[in-house]
Amino acid sequence: MDVDVDDALLAYHAFIILTGGYLLLKMKRKPRRRRWWAVSVNRNRSQYSGTNLLADLLKEPSGQFQNFCRMSNEDFSSLLAKVTPLIAKNDTKWRKAIPPNERLAITLRFLATGDSFKSLHYLF
Repeated sequence: MDVDVDDALLAYHAFIILTGGYLLLKMKRKPRRRRWWAVSVNRNRSQYSGTNLLADLLKEPSGQFQNFCRMSNEDFSSLLAKVTPLIAKNDTKWRKAIPPNERLAITLRFLATGDSFKSLHYLF
């Protein structure tokens, strides 16, 4: 009778090993493909950048820059000179950093209007 128990245990262990290996192979997940890395608007940041928007607003003689940032160009330049060392970031090999003037303009626009980040990201 001991022989039958030993044979049964051996068969049980062989079954576990064989099915366990099959299950491990079956459980191996394939890497999930990303549908997108970045939205096309964000990928074309150089084309649709806030720097272009700010430059266009500065050229406009109607005072649109002052309305947009809630301060004059001189005050903006003065504030930018003071905070640039604190808010400047370095470019990486993956993407270019947002320039300090855009960072400041985004912050001022947020403080002035209270817009959500979702709506601000379309501007910049």
